[in-house]
Formats: sequence, structure tokens, C-alpha cells
Amino acid sequence: MSSEPTQVNSKDPSFIALVIGLIGLAVAGIGFYQGWVGHEVRPMMSWLIGIAFWLAIAVGLLFLVQIWYVFHARWPIVIRRQCEHYLSAFPWLFLLFIPLMLVPLFHENPGLIWKWMSGVNEIPGNVTVADDPLYQWKSPYLSVGFFTLRVLFVFGVFIILSSLLRRWSFDADKTGDINNTHYARRLSAVGLFLCAAAATVSSIDWFKTMEYHWFSTMYGVWFFSASIRAALAFILILCVILATRGYLKGIFNQAHRYDLGCMMLAFTVFWAYISFSQYFIIYNANIPEEVFWYNIREKNFDGSSNSWWNVSLLLIFAHFLIPFLLLLWYKTKVVVWRSVFVSAWILLFTILDLYWNIIPGKIVDPESDSGYLVRQFSVTVYDVAALVGVGGICLWAMLRSMKKTEPIPIRDPNVEKSINYAE
Repeated sequence: MSSEPTQVNSKDPSFIALVIGLIGLAVAGIGFYQGWVGHEVRPMMSWLIGIAFWLAIAVGLLFLVQIWYVFHARWPIVIRRQCEHYLSAFPWLFLLFIPLMLVPLFHENPGLIWKWMSGVNEIPGNVTVADDPLYQWKSPYLSVGFFTLRVLFVFGVFIILSSLLRRWSFDADKTGDINNTHYARRLSAVGLFLCAAAATVSSIDWFKTMEYHWFSTMYGVWFFSASIRAALAFILILCVILATRGYLKGIFNQAHRYDLGCMMLAFTVFWAYISFSQYFIIYNANIPEEVFWYNIREKNFDGSSNSWWNVSLLLIFAHFLIPFLLLLWYKTKVVVWRSVFVSAWILLFTILDLYWNIIPGKIVDPESDSGYLVRQFSVTVYDVAALVGVGGICLWAMLRSMKKTEPIPIRDPNVEKSINYAE
């Protein structure tokens, strides 16, 4: 007896997410190819920005799951399951990162994206990377082989931690074995440190070394705070959607929204504290190898403000002050549309924060008085395509995971307390 062929439901949300993701990646891939053949780094940065945003959300959710396990938090158990679904995106994010790794391995200019990867690349000052004393001092760390190993370490940590936490959580639904929860708590106690190391390495390698002269000991903490903040905003929006039109109706309640809003407020302040502290310390030290990173995000060589100055102001007022003031208000945290609005606002300006950290850089220009020009702010179609494309793949992975297990951890010993949680 022949079996019927599997039918694809075109109205299936996961199928729609996959199609949108593939279309977005195709458009972004055109930009990546144009950058490859034209030796232009900006179209290739779009791919990195798309991965950076959705990876930041995944990293933040992984941190949250482990923090909740370590502190035996009861109230977010029904939320934790939704975080676990998104963690299934890590292997796909690794696959999407591979094209960036192919550049130093196969392109005729290995330093097309990260200029330190090619010793013959010119840098301002009429010298090459190989002749740069700062590169020579950092060269044991800044090597293509070691960079590749660190990429494997970073994704290895994220994939292994998330896979084990997901396996034990899902197995508990089937067996009711409390040991699954004990295993997850023990792993989380160690995993938080591994995750912190991996997040720090990834942010330094992929973003900070775009301008490898720069020094900062706080950069990994900035990425941690930005990731947690984005994750909280994302998971609140997701849970509101599931409570309105999905399986969390009557489960995800006002008290859950309130606590997520309080955490968003806390990490809004923490993000601002880290960002300001980094700026304040570098400003006061006034060391040329450090201050240039902020200078190119404020002014041109002649002292006139450049496009990044306006972005800097937006980050101060729109990414910090406005969400901070809104989240101080109780109603913002409990009224559904207000909490969704401020969450979407935070996600939008998280993208701008990544632009501000990744795109600016010195472009060698012998005709300029300074010997370089600053790569200015721009939003391209390839940026949008990469964000949509990578996002579509991540949401597809998440929606596929939702089909494979229970909507909430039904046999978690504290799930009832989470369902009945009240302020």
C-alpha cells in the first residue's frame, strides 16, 4: 500500500517564516556576493548585523533560562518554555555565520571584513597591518586560525548548553523525573560562566576588532546587557501573542508582564551604566588608542559633527531615556499594548546600537588631511534583508520546536505556581 505524500501547509506559520527567511537571505546573499567580488565590506556587514541581532536575542534568552534555574525562580516557568523553543536557533545561526568565516579562508583579501586578517592591508598612517606595532603586540590573539577556533568555541558553548537544557526540560514532560530539573540547575551554575566567556569572546572578535587598535575591558558586559535587554523585549512580545492568539491564553498574565517589565527597566539602567562608564573612563584617560573609537562616532577630522553624532544622541535619549521613563510607570508594565510598544521600541534601538558598534571605521584615504575617512551611517536594502532573513530562519526553528513538545512544562513541580502567579 503506497503512502500519501506529505502535504505542506502554506498557512503554517513555520512554513511562512521559512519562506520569508529564505527570501531575505537570498537578497542579503546578493549583497554579500557583490561585496565579495567588488572588495566592498559594507554589503558584507549587513550579513553580520543580521546575525548579531538575532544572536543577541538567543544569547540573552540562554542567560535568562540559566539564571532562572540557578535562582529556583518559580514565576517564569511558563515563560521559560518559550525561551527554550527559541534556543533551537543556535545551530542555524552557526550555519549562517559560516559565509563570514569563508572570507578569511578563501577571499584574495582575507582582511576584507576584519582588516587585521591580512598583513598587507593599509591602515591610516601610511603603514600596513603587518608593520603596525599594536597589531604585532596583539598578533598572538589576532590570527585567522585562532579566530576560527574561537568561533567554534563560542557556538559550541551556546549549542551544547541550549541542547542539554532543552533535552532535560522536554524529557521532564514525558517522564516527570525531577532529576532533569536538578541536572539543568547544576549545568546552569557552570554554564553561566561559560556563556559569559563565549558572549565576551564573540562580541570582541566580531564587533570590537573591526577597529583592532581599540582597547576596552567592558565590551563583553555591554553585549551581555544589550542581549538580556533584547531577549526580555522579544519574549514579552512573543508571550503576549501566544496569550492573545495561542496556547498561553489564560496562563501568561499581568503579573508575568509586570515582572518582565521590571527586568527590562533594570537592564535598561544597567546598559546605560555600562555604556556611560566605558565612555567616561576612556574620556578621562584620554589615550589615543582608546579615544579614537568614540571620536569617529562623533566628529570628522576637521571637527564637524558626522552622521554618527545623531545616532549617538538617539542612543542616549531614545534607547535609554525614553524606555527608562516609560518603564518607571506602573501602567507601562501591565497594560498590554504599552508593554508591547516599549518592547518593540527597545528591539528597534537595539538594532541601532549594533549599527553604532559595528559599522563605523577608518577608511584609508591618502587625499584626506587625516589620511582616512569615516564610514558613515547608512541603512541599505541588504541590511533589512539580512535582518528579515536571519529572523525568519530563527522564528522557523522556534516554531518547529513548539510543535515537538508541550506548550508549558506540565510536570515541573512548580508549574502550578507559575500559572497562578500574582503580583
